[in-house]
Formats: sequence, structure tokens, C-alpha cells
Amino acid sequence: MNQKQRKILFRILPYTILTFIGICFLLPLLWVMVASVDPNAMQSLKLPKQITGLNYVDVITDTANQRAFVIGLLMSLGQAVLVVILAILAAYPLSRYQLKYKKPFMLTILFMTSLPITAVMVPVYQLFLTLKLYDNIFGVVLFYVASSMPYGIWMLKNFMDSVPGDLEEAAWVDGASVFVGIRKVVAPLMIPGICTVAIFTFSGSWGNFFVPYILLQNPEKFPASLKLYQFFGQYGMVDYGRLAAFSVMYACPSIVLYILSQKFMSKGFGLQGGTKG
Repeated sequence: MNQKQRKILFRILPYTILTFIGICFLLPLLWVMVASVDPNAMQSLKLPKQITGLNYVDVITDTANQRAFVIGLLMSLGQAVLVVILAILAAYPLSRYQLKYKKPFMLTILFMTSLPITAVMVPVYQLFLTLKLYDNIFGVVLFYVASSMPYGIWMLKNFMDSVPGDLEEAAWVDGASVFVGIRKVVAPLMIPGICTVAIFTFSGSWGNFFVPYILLQNPEKFPASLKLYQFFGQYGMVDYGRLAAFSVMYACPSIVLYILSQKFMSKGFGLQGGTKG
């Protein structure tokens, strides 16, 4: 193989590998989209003989599904809002002040971002029983917030470091307090970081099956991530059509949140050079 052929091979090989990986991800997605409108959906991917929307109608009109979606949205949105607010307040002194043990603290936070939730679920389960938070939706939200705080603090601290301190000092001269400066000066310049943390935390809790499965007992309190159980019947019988329709609807909130946040994330740090000149 000469040098020219080697260059062509190294140029084509990455695209070939990426194409193969893309197909591996595309086939399951294609099955979900096709099976959701197929009245006789099966486990294999096939073109439907007729297209129907009854699978979506059955999923939407089911009161248990409606309740599960509402509970899941309240839990995930509540967690995202609390994480963003608390992480900004925690990241501010780490970004703006010279603290004695800041570096060990940040390294500890970085370590906690890699800690798997499954490793702490047994003591968390015992803690929830002791605190009477077991089978409590608010308790699950608190655990979601606590488990997402290390990531939120680490990310927002890095974004806050990029915000120029001159603008904040100018606000102080005009009589603004620290909290007013955070709300009106720092936070607007951190919109991309806030959207990133909000999307990550929302998606993490929205797609989490293990935590509510362990910490919730009453089926009426189950979020949407646990309602997949209802599509798996006895002896391996599965309602693939409704399962696919539910999966498509289940993916919509994360997609909508990402689309809505794009106009804010695209602004970037446009005001970052506001003090220059």
C-alpha cells in the first residue's frame, strides 16, 4: 500500500466507523417511530400494512399515564430549578472569593460527579426510612437535587469565572447588593451555562428509572419512567405499539426543552466585552 492509498484509507476509515455507529443508533429509533403507528407492531422492524394513531390515543387518554407524566414533569422541572438556583449561590463564592480550601473542595466536587448513584442507594434507602421520606415524591426530588448539585456547582463555577467582574463592581457602585448583582448582572451572562445544567439535570431525572423504583412504592406516585412496566404483560407478552407510542411521547419533553433553550444558548457571552474601552 503506497502513501496515497494510506491517506485515502485514513480519511475514509473514521467516516465509515461513524456511519456504522450512526446506523446502530438509527435502527432502534426507526423501529420506535414505525411501531408507534403500527396496529400490529412486533419486535422486528417492518413496514406497517396500515398506519394508525390509536396507539397514541390509547396512551394519551389513559389517566394513569397522564398522572405519571405530570408527576415526572413536576419532579424533573422542580429538580432543575432548585439545582440551578442553589448551584449559582454555591458557585458564586467559589468563583469570586479567595478561599483557603477551595482547590480541595473543587476536587471533591469533581470526584462526586463521577460517583455512581447505585453505590449509595442502600444507605439512602435506610436514610429515607429513618426520616419518613420513603414513598414521598418530595423526598425523591430532594435526592435528585443532592445528587445533581456537584455537577451543577462545577459547571456553573466555570461559567461564572468567564463573567467579567467589572460589570458586577459597577452595579455595586450604583447601589446594588450582592444578590441583585447575581440576578441582574451575573446570571444573564451565564444563560448558556444555566441552560446546560438545566437540560442535563432535567434529562437525568426524567430518564431515571432506578431511583424512583427504589424510593417509591405506591403505583399512583410513579413517574413516567416507571410506567413502562404496564406494557410488559405476563409470559413475555408485550404491547409493542403502545410501548413505542409511549416512548415517543416520553422523549418529547427533553427535545422540547433543548429546542426552547437554543435561542438562549446561542447568545453566548455576547456582553463579555462590555467593559472594554
